[in-house]
Amino acid sequence: LRIADEHKDYETDLKYRPYRPVQRGLISLKELAILAAFFFGAQLAITTWYSIKLIPILVFIWVYLVLMTKEFFVKKWLLRHPIIYMFSHMLIIPLIDIFITACDWMSANGTPPSGLVWFVLLSYTNGMLIEIGRKIRSPEDEETGVDTYSRLWGLNKSCNIFLIWIVVSALFAVKLGLLIHFFWPILICSGLFILVTSAIIYHFIRNPVPGKGQSIERLSGYWVLASYLMIGIIPMVLNLSQ
Repeated sequence: LRIADEHKDYETDLKYRPYRPVQRGLISLKELAILAAFFFGAQLAITTWYSIKLIPILVFIWVYLVLMTKEFFVKKWLLRHPIIYMFSHMLIIPLIDIFITACDWMSANGTPPSGLVWFVLLSYTNGMLIEIGRKIRSPEDEETGVDTYSRLWGLNKSCNIFLIWIVVSALFAVKLGLLIHFFWPILICSGLFILVTSAIIYHFIRNPVPGKGQSIERLSGYWVLASYLMIGIIPMVLNLSQ
């Protein structure tokens, strides 16, 4: 994904962000393409070794990645519709979720578990959070030619939308908590996180000093980490200790 983005955005970054590593010549697009070919080969080899049944899902993800890199062959239209751009590009995250979880359920009985849809929705929402969070900046940190949601929607609206997505993601996490019998810990932790996020956003909107937008990006990362810990690792560790 990172390599695809470097190829997709090369000309724009060269014009507006010449300080980036590829634009500075620290690494070339050709070298990145060689790395990509290696990763494709490694993914195919490991998947074939693990379970040949997973190859169709892997190939489908590759195809979607290529379509993303080509902007689905409607680049100008997508650039005029940034919301559709975001939603369409974030779809690759649930596709990766399906592949990862299929390593378990496909080898077990071939049927996805009933709760998988809630995990996919959580992951998709988390992807949106990271995407929005990393593109909210203080007014003085905005760069010419660099699209951000704080510029598109305004600082207040973009922060409020970010908070709404946190709440939506928390609801999916709580639903998963019901399914895995870990409801109250997830509900309490999610509620506390929303309160802390609300306070940080409130202070950021009132005093958007340069560099402070990074706190929103960090919040998205903290939430993603916390949500996966709450629905996966922590319940598993507690069950093993009992």
